[in-house]
Amino acid sequence: MTKLTLTLSQALDRANSAYQAGKFVEAEQICRQIINTKPDLFAALHLLAVVQSRLGKKNIALASYDRALQVRPNSAEALSNRGTALKELERFEEALASYDRALTLQPDFAEALFNRGNTLHELGRFEEALASYDRALEVRPNYAEAYTNRGLTLHELKRFDEALASYDRGLQMRPDDAEGHNNRGNTLRELKRFGQALASYDRALALRPHLVETLSNRGNTLNEALASYDRVLALRQDYAAAHINRGLTLHELKRFDEALASYDRAVQARPDLAEGHSNRGRTLNELKRFDEALASFDRALRVRPDDAGALFNRGNALKELDRFEEALACYDRALQVRPNYVEAYTNRGLVLIELKRFDEALASYDRALQVRPDFAQVHQNEALVRLLTGDFSRGWVKYEWRWKTEPLALRKRSYLRPLWQGAEALDGKTILLHDEQGFGDQIQFCRYVPLVAARGAHVILGVEWPLHELMTSLVGVTQVVSEGDPLPKFDLQCPLLSLPLAFATRLETIPSVTPYLHAPVQAVKNWQTRLESNVRPRIGLVWSGRPTHRNDRNRSISLRSLLPLLDIEATFVSLQKDVRTDDMAVLKDQSDLLHFGDALQSFSNTAALIANLDLVISVDTSVAHLAGALAKPVWVLLPFVPDWRWLLDRNDSPWYPTARLFRQDDTRQWDNVIARVRTALQDYLRYVL
Repeated sequence: MTKLTLTLSQALDRANSAYQAGKFVEAEQICRQIINTKPDLFAALHLLAVVQSRLGKKNIALASYDRALQVRPNSAEALSNRGTALKELERFEEALASYDRALTLQPDFAEALFNRGNTLHELGRFEEALASYDRALEVRPNYAEAYTNRGLTLHELKRFDEALASYDRGLQMRPDDAEGHNNRGNTLRELKRFGQALASYDRALALRPHLVETLSNRGNTLNEALASYDRVLALRQDYAAAHINRGLTLHELKRFDEALASYDRAVQARPDLAEGHSNRGRTLNELKRFDEALASFDRALRVRPDDAGALFNRGNALKELDRFEEALACYDRALQVRPNYVEAYTNRGLVLIELKRFDEALASYDRALQVRPDFAQVHQNEALVRLLTGDFSRGWVKYEWRWKTEPLALRKRSYLRPLWQGAEALDGKTILLHDEQGFGDQIQFCRYVPLVAARGAHVILGVEWPLHELMTSLVGVTQVVSEGDPLPKFDLQCPLLSLPLAFATRLETIPSVTPYLHAPVQAVKNWQTRLESNVRPRIGLVWSGRPTHRNDRNRSISLRSLLPLLDIEATFVSLQKDVRTDDMAVLKDQSDLLHFGDALQSFSNTAALIANLDLVISVDTSVAHLAGALAKPVWVLLPFVPDWRWLLDRNDSPWYPTARLFRQDDTRQWDNVIARVRTALQDYLRYVL
């Protein structure tokens, strides 16, 4: 700790600045230095107590407040803050006494009145709490937090309409208060206004997707709503509106077949009901019955031609059917009807990407963000376009929005250590670099571990279990951990896919030296013994990835599509760990295609098998990344619009020097890709091996 060389006034200013900047430890240190010099300086004693409260040192903070009040017994602010410290220690009666003393000195002290109300609420003394909030609002009419907590108290008193009005006032002033929207939803649920309650919960989740209480409340509301509609329909079976609302609820519960049945009953009762046909189409979209969905949307639009929602969802069906120009026309029509339709701008951008009209896609996302600047998914979509087109400088920055999108927001870990973003020195520090998405991402971005270690850090690498052993071969890693392993102490942390931003990676600075992963030597020997011994080259094949991947239908192909390759003079080896049912039937008929799926439970074993091959041919899956990281020649089969990491209009990869890319043309068919691979393979075997 450095000695105090400033004047007391300067030191106090610095302590206040540190506190305002959230540097509480630094503020505490400076306050202690000031107090060592001048033990009775009230401002330093009081700030020390405030800082200690923020650091969670509740009992120590309370002692510091008492010491400050010995110097200045009539400080209403210190008495109020002392009351808050006592409240946090659940010493509620003492907290009330402290607030009352503060209010005796300063009757119009809004914060003290507010916190006094909070304490009375905790004690279940709701009428008194309400009076305290009302008094705070007389003093400060725009006190948003007081309106919100007043609403909570009115809810407890079962004065739900008044509670709702109080929440609404608070949310007018603080529209981004996720807890306020959640609490408003709870009150609407008590009023049996289920649709509005769900809208409030959705708003809360848009602001904080990981709010567990809201997720639970939303689910409970859906079940209550369903029971309510069932009671109505037991009395009147042909009530079309109830069938529609029941269908909406079942749709939200992801019980799509039941939702469809409800919509069918609604349109039987009212064939001209546009909502019934439109909602039916939306559920058919979820069931991937897109042609039927189109028919439903067309029925809805015959009744109501300017139904923006039906136009939007019809565009979604057309997008899934790869009818992109028609989908674009639907989104444009929806936007003519509803110019600020953010979701339509968003999906319009997705279609424009499929058409490789990237500047127009970015313009569509820009328009969406003008309407809703905090729409995380749009920021994420923009990031992917910029990365795909090579605009890394803006792409990596935008990519940080991924943490506010589902499902990453739900998966985000809360580490009690700062995020490293590249600026802070790492000498002698321990940093946790952790996984966040798929196996391929972990393989691709673990390449930054040696760069982090080169800055003097001890690197703990967190990956999923199937990668654990393989990652121990990585230069610079001190320890590899997987889920369930105890975490050692660390100073900083960074997700793997944030490392390119931390290193300001550009196309020309991608760390592309391979190999950076290595298969275990003994496992390589074991596979060498197991494989047939012949002079024919060995070629690994991968034709499908994880079925739940968002773009699986475009990136995966059937084994049958690869059959034109199998008559070439080579030994073909399946690198598929999991084989889909349709492919398994084909695989059984291909006795010359070696398959070891059950033996590929870890990536270290797959890497050892690849080490015994001459070439890997793969669709865009984790095995393609693995082969590239091992510096094995790998040919990657890519859809017309690939994942961002493969960039555009090139047959090589700056990430993997041994990769060769085979892309679909604008027919979006695999046949001509396989034909080109077959020709290239014949040339490869003729001239390379």
